[in-house]
Amino acid sequence: MNKEELILRKRLVDLSNRAFQRDIVTFSDFLNLNELHILHTTPKDLFPARYKTFGGYDLSERQMIAFLPDALYYTQNDSYAGGSLLPAGYEYPIQAVSIRPLHQKFAEDLSHRDYLGSLMNLGMERSKFGDIIVMDKEAIIFLCEEIADYVTDNLTRIRHTSVQCLKQELRDLSYTPACTELKGTVPSVRLDTVMSVAFPISRSKLTAYITAGKVFVNGKLITSNGFRLEEGNIISVRGLGRISYEGILSETKKGRYYISVRKYI
Repeated sequence: MNKEELILRKRLVDLSNRAFQRDIVTFSDFLNLNELHILHTTPKDLFPARYKTFGGYDLSERQMIAFLPDALYYTQNDSYAGGSLLPAGYEYPIQAVSIRPLHQKFAEDLSHRDYLGSLMNLGMERSKFGDIIVMDKEAIIFLCEEIADYVTDNLTRIRHTSVQCLKQELRDLSYTPACTELKGTVPSVRLDTVMSVAFPISRSKLTAYITAGKVFVNGKLITSNGFRLEEGNIISVRGLGRISYEGILSETKKGRYYISVRKYI
């Protein structure tokens, strides 16, 4: 573990200690997959307060951590959007903002890179905003509440397109990533074989992605191509995309498995 990773672990442990000692909920900024892996692999006895993660919607990749003292952890209920679990009266400090062109007729086709670059040009740290969902002529971004007003007031142009930013309530946001179902036969439900159903590249290239530390299963870095998957596992592959392993549909006479995966578009 390098110096930056150690600093992050210490910061997370400090947040957990503060939640436990003060009987309050504490929150991190948005964490990327590598940072979430550090969270999930930190020995649990270093966290006196338990934690939950949420990024503004189901299946979000970049997520914020909420550390909950025991008194609140055991009284939690579904009090907020997207199935996030926090005790009544507590909400993740996440603000959803939609970005729309002022004039649809003259709007450019903007990419994820365009939206990201515009936010960074405002002087924002990457940890202060989560996923960016790009749709037709519109995007939704998830921000730390503390910067939401600054962004909505100052983000007025992306490339040559004039835009407006509108806040949205998370509880009113209905978004499910588009996906396509893929099926195929594999000799086992190992990570590399399941990935081969969704990503039409050679097994050696898939193995290279795994050993290079680019593959995460449910937020945990996996570097073994022999890792066995379970139904419902979410696999994120940097540079390729994200899939959900849906399970075994049937078994062939030759002992192979006919499986289903969902590939998010």
